Amino acid sequence: MPIRAVLWDIDDTLFDHTGADRTGMRQHLEREGLPEAYASVDVALDAWRALSDRHWARVIAGETDFPGQRRDRVREFLSRDLEDAEAQAWFGRHAAHYEAAWALFPDVLPVLDLLAGGYRHGLLSNAATRHQHHKLTTLGVRDRFEALVCAVELGIPKPEAGAFHAACEALVLEPHEVAYVGDEPDIDASGAVAAGLTGIWLDRRGRGGRPDLVTITGLDQLPGLLAGDTRFGAPDTFG
Repeated sequence: MPIRAVLWDIDDTLFDHTGADRTGMRQHLEREGLPEAYASVDVALDAWRALSDRHWARVIAGETDFPGQRRDRVREFLSRDLEDAEAQAWFGRHAAHYEAAWALFPDVLPVLDLLAGGYRHGLLSNAATRHQHHKLTTLGVRDRFEALVCAVELGIPKPEAGAFHAACEALVLEPHEVAYVGDEPDIDASGAVAAGLTGIWLDRRGRGGRPDLVTITGLDQLPGLLAGDTRFGAPDTFG
């Protein structure tokens, strides 16, 4: 049976999270000052990204909630034992800069337009529904997707099969009728394949090294791949 729907990851697939996060934090630190623990702004930005990944994993594991991980990130980043209100306020000032830098990747709208007539579309994210809904609405694309399934509310993160199956159920489709596109080879593409979907790794950074996965390096390659979906029978690499 042919692919009937495309299920999408959001951050660093449709939305340039890494770019917005670095731009926003750089501007924030220009206002707040560079913490003494960091030799340069770039070192601080790398530390913030690492902390973000680690504390977000705690949310997925059920060890903390969405606001809690934000406060804990700030405390660890600043090496200061801040009260909840202080940590939340610092994060809020950062978030204003981060949101001002929000942008879709340039290839997103063209490919959504090209695929609109032939495929249904949904979203599966390891983040929180309220946060992702706000982001996609602000970016003007929320109404292009029938379903938004997020791990925080679902209680099952990617790459667990249950997360992919829940998103397919939201579309009322079987896994083999759905292609999943994401920027992480294991969490996204490999996880989707293991769950019975067609997993497609969007390797925007040209990391390579995964001949086991169907791989594209830009979304402009996706329509042709979907149109000739007999190619999904074996790993393929473009670009």
